[in-house]
This record gives sequence, structure tokens and C-alpha cells, in this order.
Amino acid sequence: MMFTTYYKPLCRYASTFVGNPEDAEEVVQAAFIGIWEKRQHIDITTSVKAYLYRAIRNACLNEIKHQKVKQLYADHELKSGEKYAEATDQGTLRGELEEKIKTALLALPEQCRIIFQLSRFEELKYQEIADQLNLSVKTVENQMGKALKIMREQLRDYLPLIAILMNGLLEP
Repeated sequence: MMFTTYYKPLCRYASTFVGNPEDAEEVVQAAFIGIWEKRQHIDITTSVKAYLYRAIRNACLNEIKHQKVKQLYADHELKSGEKYAEATDQGTLRGELEEKIKTALLALPEQCRIIFQLSRFEELKYQEIADQLNLSVKTVENQMGKALKIMREQLRDYLPLIAILMNGLLEP
């Protein structure tokens, strides 16, 4: 019911941000999927309509930011010569990136690392991690936030490369 009521208006709203109706639909669909996946933990304190419009606004801003990062990286590569040109294939780049990720993981405090690995590699939900480690869900959320912050810092120089590699993996 919520999807059918708000989908088209939200697509029009998203289109004002991203400028392209197809991209707007993707943003709205992804937002609805995210809301569905997190439905157990969402606490809407305003109206559903206000919540959805805020979620779409934020998703659009994230998409715009993502597109800017991709464009900045592409511009940087054109200007400075291909920094990673020595890598003759994506396998070499992936290998280097995997090493950097392992190093970044080792930089995490033990509890952060365990929670991060359970969440990202074993795809457990926060509640499942909390139950398994005998922690509160809030502790798991806090530790994941800490882990993500440290990982972003450790991999700061590689984030554009990660975005490009992930984009290449997601395209048909």
C-alpha cells in the first residue's frame, strides 16, 4: 500500500535532484528496499510521508555525492596519468586492494573487527551478532560505526578505486 501510494510522487521528487527519471526510479526503488530490510529497526517519529520524502532526499544526495566521486576520480586519472596503469588487469588491482583491506582490518580493535567481519563477510544482522556475542544491538551498532570510520580512514586513498571496481562488478 505504501509503495503504490508514494512511488510515483517520490520518483518525481527524486527526479528534481538527480535530473534523470531512470536514475530517480533506481534511487526510489533502492530506498524502498532499504526501508523494507530495516523495517524492524525503523522508528518513524513523523508522518510516513515526511519520513519517505526525507529518505528519498538523503538517498538522492548520496547518489549525487557518489556520482561526483566517480567523476572526480575519472578527472584525476585523466590529468595525472593513470596511477594504476601498471596493473595490467583488474585481478592485480583486486589483489592489491584485498591486501589493503586485510591491513585495514588488522588495524581495527578486536571487538570491532569481529563485529565488522560478522556483518560484512558473514552477512549477519545486528541482532544476530548481538545474540552471538552476547551484546546489546546498540553496542553492535556503535562498534560497526567505529569500524566503518576506521576502515574509511585506512582506505581513504583507495575509495575511488573501490567505487570503480564495484561499479565494474555491478554492470552487466
